[in-house]
Amino acid sequence: MQGKVCLVTGASRGIGRATVEGLARLGATVIMTCRNREVGEATRREIIAATGNDRITLLLADFADQDDVRRLVDEVKAATPRLDVLINNAGSYFLHRTQTAAGLESTFEVNHLAQFILTTGLLDLMEASAPARIVIVASEAHQRVTDPEDWESVKAYNGLTAYSRSKLANVMFGYDLATRLEGTGVTVNSCHPGLVQSDLLEGGFNRWWLKWLWPIATRFMITPAEGATTVLHLAASPSVEGVTGKYFKKMRAATSSLLSHDAVVGARLWNISLRLTGQLPAAAVTGEHISH
Repeated sequence: MQGKVCLVTGASRGIGRATVEGLARLGATVIMTCRNREVGEATRREIIAATGNDRITLLLADFADQDDVRRLVDEVKAATPRLDVLINNAGSYFLHRTQTAAGLESTFEVNHLAQFILTTGLLDLMEASAPARIVIVASEAHQRVTDPEDWESVKAYNGLTAYSRSKLANVMFGYDLATRLEGTGVTVNSCHPGLVQSDLLEGGFNRWWLKWLWPIATRFMITPAEGATTVLHLAASPSVEGVTGKYFKKMRAATSSLLSHDAVVGARLWNISLRLTGQLPAAAVTGEHISH
């Protein structure tokens, strides 16, 4: 990875932090993003000390704020003339339904729409850097979705259901984007990192009747470093050079849900994403029911 520039979102802890450290050990130049400067700087210094690679920089962004994500796009372009790898790792879990300042449901906003803005905003830079790779950290949780198009959980809210739906959006976005980028030299793959012991997962147990299960559940979980294995494989391994439009588990291409391959739902998701990020006026959305 010498000479390669990589961007990792949600990089201050968990899988994101482990991914930054893994890339640094491979000799890459890494741009890490997180929300908190103090936490981010501490993480950056620790990784530099552990790897001996000082080519690690920090950029800040709140993925619940679309304008902040757009600012991040501009800052990345100002910081580097090339981008070889984009790893969309940032994600959140909300026990109760909350809304962002823009009035959008927070899980869908942070886990999908922010990723949509960042990725599409950096495509020109990545195409100019080709061959380049986009890696989306999704989850097997996407397999449990039965009502996919209530993306903002308007009908009813359950934290796990909303999270699972956002992960389905991640997988579908990966498939759609891979198709759109055919012939550009930019590949797109999503992956399930495994059942990783993390603050995000622990949030799902933050109920009085579930808290007692957390110490037991952790016995069956893997470490963030183990969870980053498939992510790093997709980011750096020569064996997946040119591979695109796939879903990976344990460093192997795997089968995602049947629903994730639904072209009609995928087309509507793309248009909805454009509309909710202000790139398509509501009045112009006539194709949400049409497959592409």
